[in-house]
Amino acid sequence: MVMHTLAALQSVDRLHAIAVVVSPDDSHDWSASSVQLLKCGGATRAESVFNGLTHLLAEGEQKPEGVQATDWVLVHDAARCLISEFEINRLIDACIDDEVGGLLALPLPDTLKAAVNGRVSETLPRQDKWLAQTPQMFRAGALHAALQAKATDNFDGITDEASAMEMAGFAPKLVVGSPHNFKVTYPSDFALAEDLLGSRK
Repeated sequence: MVMHTLAALQSVDRLHAIAVVVSPDDSHDWSASSVQLLKCGGATRAESVFNGLTHLLAEGEQKPEGVQATDWVLVHDAARCLISEFEINRLIDACIDDEVGGLLALPLPDTLKAAVNGRVSETLPRQDKWLAQTPQMFRAGALHAALQAKATDNFDGITDEASAMEMAGFAPKLVVGSPHNFKVTYPSDFALAEDLLGSRK
């Protein structure tokens, strides 16, 4: 899945560099991938992103060509291996001139139910409800500061980069994504992802 994800990211000429955050004890051979490997992953997504940004920004202080606080960064979940060049470029186009940045997402298409003990307790309005996806695009310094503000609370309540920005008082832009850009989570997801990847060939 990671290789399919990297192939999509590497097809976007507008991305200057790609960094992969992995566990400190990761033993995979990344030599065939032209990515910057950061062995600073944490116990959660938020901690991994925070650690990765901390490393990149510290490196940028030493090297002018490195990541600066005002640079845009796109954070993507490798489990979304069906992301396409088209969707990445659509996100960049929509956010490049935005003051905050934003994320790919889908308007909720189905009726939304709340449950208590496995039974419906309420039907919730689905208007203005979106399903968040990745990539999510924000200024490196602003995102790092938003995550740092929650670091002492073990990033409580941070489920994605947009939620960190929201807690910092920002309103990220929603950019329509694709139903194919789903997160591979359950066994049935693997079969669907395999079929979709096969159809692209």
